[in-house]
Amino acid sequence: MPEESRQNKNQRREAAREKAKQLREAQRRKDIRNRAILFSGLGVVVIAIVVCVVLIVSSSAKPAGPGPLNMASDGIKISQGKVAETTPALADGQQPTPSAANPAGVIDIRVYIDYLCPYCGQFESTNLTQIGTWLESGAATYEVHPLSLLDRSSLGSKYSTRAANAAACVANYSPDNFYDYSALLFKNQPQESTAGLDDNTLKDLVGQSGAGSVDQINTCIDDQQFKGWVADSTSRATTEPLPGSTVAKVTGTPTILVDGQQYQGSLTDANAFANFVLQVSGQTSSTATPTPTPAP
Repeated sequence: MPEESRQNKNQRREAAREKAKQLREAQRRKDIRNRAILFSGLGVVVIAIVVCVVLIVSSSAKPAGPGPLNMASDGIKISQGKVAETTPALADGQQPTPSAANPAGVIDIRVYIDYLCPYCGQFESTNLTQIGTWLESGAATYEVHPLSLLDRSSLGSKYSTRAANAAACVANYSPDNFYDYSALLFKNQPQESTAGLDDNTLKDLVGQSGAGSVDQINTCIDDQQFKGWVADSTSRATTEPLPGSTVAKVTGTPTILVDGQQYQGSLTDANAFANFVLQVSGQTSSTATPTPTPAP
């Protein structure tokens, strides 16, 4: 074979080797790049999972937050003249303190309610005028515990929580208007399986109740400042014994206690409730005994 032919063949072989080397190097770089992309992608996924786990854990471990002023018992107690008894706010994780016992002869009426509960609305519309008369005369006190049992019945708007939070906002910033604000929530009570009143309406009712500190209350409603407390107090009421009574827990609303005794009579008969109050008051003391208001 001529020398020139052998040289050309060798050159071609060397060129082929160089080409193969270049292809292998290119493939190696591509493999490295793909691995880097894969690992960085996995890193992002792992970081995202870690962040989610941290958020879930921190959320579940986060305390419910401080409660409203004047609701250290998880309720607000209204006394003569519809004036609220003042108490400090519950600190993070603090257990509620039952309200002090009434003076002799003053009946303690305590209710656990949900502002979406139609039976609570029936009890309020039937008996609130009568209860108001007893409050004005000093014959009774009225302690209201707002709960959120019916969030599932408000088309995702969580009306029970929002209404209870709004009531807590009034208790915190303008406690002596709580009685009237709570009454307005029932007077304007929405039906179950609706979205309930929107936040603007809840704020309009604040003005109608005559409450002061309106701007603070409105901000409190917008921010759902006491949402965590509402959930926590509802959990306590539905899992723990009710103070000063033999009731193991709230199993439905309204739960009504008169000097610790549960009323289980008609919710639409003012005389039936008045007679129960009279019966209980006769067992305790005859001083300042309530008298029934004639039924309309």
